[in-house]
Amino acid sequence: MTYPIGRPASWVVTGASRGLGLHLVKHLLNHGDQVTATTRSLERLLAGLAEVDTTRLLALEVSLADETQVDGAIAQATERFGQIDVVVNNAGYGILGAVEETSTEAVRAMIDVQLIGTWNVIRAALPRMRAARSGHILNLSSIVGLVAFPGWGLYSAAKFAVEGLSEALAAEVADLGIGVTIIEPGYFDTSFLTDDSLALTDAFTDAYPAIREMIAAHKAMSGTQPGDPAKAAEALVAIAQRESGPLRQQLGSDSSDLAESKADSLKAEVLTGRRLAHSTDYVR
Repeated sequence: MTYPIGRPASWVVTGASRGLGLHLVKHLLNHGDQVTATTRSLERLLAGLAEVDTTRLLALEVSLADETQVDGAIAQATERFGQIDVVVNNAGYGILGAVEETSTEAVRAMIDVQLIGTWNVIRAALPRMRAARSGHILNLSSIVGLVAFPGWGLYSAAKFAVEGLSEALAAEVADLGIGVTIIEPGYFDTSFLTDDSLALTDAFTDAYPAIREMIAAHKAMSGTQPGDPAKAAEALVAIAQRESGPLRQQLGSDSSDLAESKADSLKAEVLTGRRLAHSTDYVR
């Protein structure tokens, strides 16, 4: 996908009222692009954009798990701006706690936002993109969508699902002029670790003291994260402007290093298990 000639690009950004989403919306509006921004809180979004020209902003309060609301938001975006060039599925939140401590209700709520919400936005936007034979979909995963850690089981499970969805989608639309990229950020200097973007399970046990220590360490990390969210916003724009690929893009040196280590360890495991894997075939 290349940026449209003769008009601003039209973006749809979910989860736009804080974190990387808010930084991206600010960047886009400051550079003259058109933005449909969805959020659970219009008040918080508009407060975050108080010093930005919002003439080219369509701000919508949307529950992404509600297919009807999502369809309506994409219809409004198309009516207002004529075309959807880039979709950024950014909405989400984290949750910390051991797998054993995570309730069914918490699992369902996470899947509603991270997976079903992303799926709803994609299904609503794709017919417009297919008709135009252009567009780019950026699905925000995380480095923990590639490398899982203790205490991050539910968040990782949701992000692993987003990565699987995205990989299949990329192959399905490759010949339709539409790009798909999985974004895998590391730690960025946003409010993710301190506000309600990061929840805790409500059924802690005494069985996992290391996870308790990890949670405390994360809460104390605020302000020391290596990633610059303004640079992340610039990177997302650069990715959207590419003619093709990449399927995956890490953001942050921590994410890049962890991804490289995972790739090396995965290859080593595959090679170690090759003989046993092949031994399970029929001998014909």
